[in-house]
Amino acid sequence: MDRKIERPQSHRRLVIGGAAAAAVVALVLWATADKSTSYTLDGQRIRTATVSLGVYEDYIPLRASVEPERSVYLDAIEGGRVERVLVEEGAFVEEDQPLIELSNTSLQLDVIAREAEVSEQLNNLRNTELAIEQNRLSLKSELIEIDFQIAKLERLVQRYEELEGNQFISKNEYEDARDELAYWRNRRGVTQESQAQDERIRLAQIEQLRASVDQLEKNLTLARSNLENLLVRAPRAGQLTSMNAEIGESKARGERLGQIDDVDRFKTTALVNEFYLNRVRIGQRAELDVAGERFELEVSKVYPEVQASQFEVDLRFVNGAPRDIRRGQTLQMRLVLGDIAEEATLLANGPFFNDTGGAWVFVLGPDGRVATRREVKFGRRNPNSIEVVGGLVDGDEVIISSYSNFITVDRLFIDQ
Repeated sequence: MDRKIERPQSHRRLVIGGAAAAAVVALVLWATADKSTSYTLDGQRIRTATVSLGVYEDYIPLRASVEPERSVYLDAIEGGRVERVLVEEGAFVEEDQPLIELSNTSLQLDVIAREAEVSEQLNNLRNTELAIEQNRLSLKSELIEIDFQIAKLERLVQRYEELEGNQFISKNEYEDARDELAYWRNRRGVTQESQAQDERIRLAQIEQLRASVDQLEKNLTLARSNLENLLVRAPRAGQLTSMNAEIGESKARGERLGQIDDVDRFKTTALVNEFYLNRVRIGQRAELDVAGERFELEVSKVYPEVQASQFEVDLRFVNGAPRDIRRGQTLQMRLVLGDIAEEATLLANGPFFNDTGGAWVFVLGPDGRVATRREVKFGRRNPNSIEVVGGLVDGDEVIISSYSNFITVDRLFIDQ
């Protein structure tokens, strides 16, 4: 008959203790193990730069377009049909040079009608002046007749006074002669008053007619000048950079016909990110390098309106523009935001900044085969350099190419 064999309790405790010791050793090894991640890449696929001391310049790049500093637009002052185009687009023109000839039948008929109206008013003025002059002469003749009658009656009354005193004539005849003299004297006063009234009316009528004629002549002059405006002339010398007119085409009043640019003086216009709106101001300096020669510009106007996260600025050349530049040409320049260049610890700018936000970088070891992740602090940044505030020292070699393929790792192994 089989019998159950009892194992000793000491052996069981030994097994449990060994398992616990093994667990403790495994936990210690896990706690002390290196949990960092790594990535191996080809050294030809990275770009590095060395931290160094240098001069930091605070500037932003600008892509500017060349424009004439002054432009004159050609608009149709009076509408009409294009009869002749006298100058080709792109030609250089002189001031007052004929460019386009228009025709406008309605305007021509209007001028003829105004001329006829002026002529009619001039005839009316002459007829009125003639009638007034005839009336003045008639009144003057009447006054002469009255004076003649008064003179005769004064002599007659004087003789009658002598005769009546000697009783050679009747008293009735004497009184009749005296009454008639009083009548003609009163009539002379009324006639003089009438003549003065007529003179005032005559002067007022003539003044009114002359004012009317002057106004009509001004209107006629304006109409004739409008007729002259059918011949479009260059308001100033320059280059005719655009011409929008074809023979037989009808142009409305105020329609754009072309543009004349001053080719002796240019400016540039550029779009700037709205981030710099409070830092860009009139008078700031910009630099342009063309064919090994440096040209200086300054901000002449800042447009406050922001569109598509950008605002516009105008820059003028300070000491002359480069030779052979053309309207519409694109120039690469840099706008200096800081007036003073300062000594600083610098690192070359690169795509890495967009991947890390400037919070950390990969720094190569002395042998250049291993790069480790390091926390850093950056300050100001321009397109070429970044100011190092902390985390890096002069001589550190940093990977500045993109980190997009290994942004989550802590260590890089570089294959040479």
